[in-house]
Amino acid sequence: MSDSLSTENILPLIRVVRGLRVILAADLAQLFGVETYRLNEQVKRNSGRFPSDFMFQLTRTEALERSTSQSAILKRGSNLKHLPYAFTEHGALMAANILNSPKAVAMSVFIVRAFIQQREALAANETILKKLADIDKTLLQHNAALRDVYQKLMPLLQPPITPPRPKIGFHEPKPRYGLPKI
Repeated sequence: MSDSLSTENILPLIRVVRGLRVILAADLAQLFGVETYRLNEQVKRNSGRFPSDFMFQLTRTEALERSTSQSAILKRGSNLKHLPYAFTEHGALMAANILNSPKAVAMSVFIVRAFIQQREALAANETILKKLADIDKTLLQHNAALRDVYQKLMPLLQPPITPPRPKIGFHEPKPRYGLPKI
C-alpha cells in the first residue's frame, strides 16, 4: 500500500466475521509494512495483550469461506496450514503497539479512524431505517383513516334517490280505454 493511505483505503479491509468488524492479519500486516508471519510471531509472544474480544483465529470453515472471495487470505484450494487471525478495532491498535515501529503507530491512527467512520455510517443507516419504519407506520395509519373517510363520503357523493316529481302545469289527460276521442 502507498504512503498516501486514507481511511477510504482501509474501509474495504474491514470485514464482518462472527458479527464483529475485524481486519485480517494479512491485511493488517500489509498496512503496518511487515510480513504476516512477523505480525503473528509478535502476537504469539504477547498473547496476554490479545483477549478474545481483541483477536481470534478463524475456523477452517470461515477461512475457506473467505478464501472464495479473498485471495489475500488463502489461495483457492490451498492447504490450510495456519488459520488466519482476525483483529477487532482494539486488537489492531494493540498490534500496532507490540510492533513498535513508526509506520505501525502511524497506520494505527488511520485504522482506528476507519473503524470509527464505519461505526458512524452504520449508526446513521440505523437511524434512517428507524425513521423509515416510523414513516411507514404513519402511512399505514393514515391509509386506514383515509379509507374510512372515503367510505363515509361515497354515499354523500351519489345523487339522491327520490321518486320522480309530477310535472307542473296543464297536461292532456291520458285516454281511457274504451272511450272515443272527441
